[in-house]
Amino acid sequence: MNLTLAISPCPNDTFIFDAMIHQKIDTEGLTFTYMLEDVETLNQMAKLSTADITKVSYGAVSTLIDNYSILDAGGALGKGVGPLLISKIKPSETALDISTLTIALPGINTTAHLLFNLAYPGAQHKIFMPFDYIEDAVLNEEVDLGVIIHENRFTYADKGLYKIADLGDVWEKNTGLPIPLGGIMARRSFDQDLLQKINRVIKKSTAFAFEHTEELPPFVKENAQEMDESIMRKHIDLYVNEYSLGLGVNGRKAVLSLIKASEEFSNKKTTDQLEIFAD
Repeated sequence: MNLTLAISPCPNDTFIFDAMIHQKIDTEGLTFTYMLEDVETLNQMAKLSTADITKVSYGAVSTLIDNYSILDAGGALGKGVGPLLISKIKPSETALDISTLTIALPGINTTAHLLFNLAYPGAQHKIFMPFDYIEDAVLNEEVDLGVIIHENRFTYADKGLYKIADLGDVWEKNTGLPIPLGGIMARRSFDQDLLQKINRVIKKSTAFAFEHTEELPPFVKENAQEMDESIMRKHIDLYVNEYSLGLGVNGRKAVLSLIKASEEFSNKKTTDQLEIFAD
């Protein structure tokens, strides 16, 4: 059975999914046709039910739950992994008036946007653009501040930019839970046996990746935004962890808490009548 799989080209995704895409493990009769897109494009594609299995921002789950269920494996959660708010100007002790500043964000449906809203509810001037444009937008003074994710966490300081805040700090202090950044969803219409099989294969693919870290696969290197292998490895080390093998109790609590925060912020309750997780 062939399934369509939509993920990002970032090292954490290509690292996790390489073994199953390229049949390095027993995929239990499944094959995968993959698409690589940035996270906001993936969110938009999921709204159109484009792929059978898709990476999405956890901040967008409440808008997708009618058609997709959350799988247990393959996601990105953790502590100390929040998006960063950055500036070209070195931060001072004077508090920023966020309401007057222009902020670049990596997509309206992203978890980064939700965490920014929770930390800075008074922001009035937001601009959305692909995540890999944001550093340059701040450097070129097209915007006052930017929210960065993915590899840019490891490159902004070398480009002369400064961290204003880690947007995950507010979440962690308020909840004590890991930050749910991105998760994997599969079609709600699939029967339970198929959903469980997909989840097993993703878990096996992740475990295979952990067991073969001595050399990064070509799939990771060929698709990374930053071609320096040390940056790729830092990225993988930060975003691929025990929660990528399975959400566990704390992971599920974190996801449910973020969905609740998203619904409260948007004043839309969409998940009451549905089972959110695939199992």
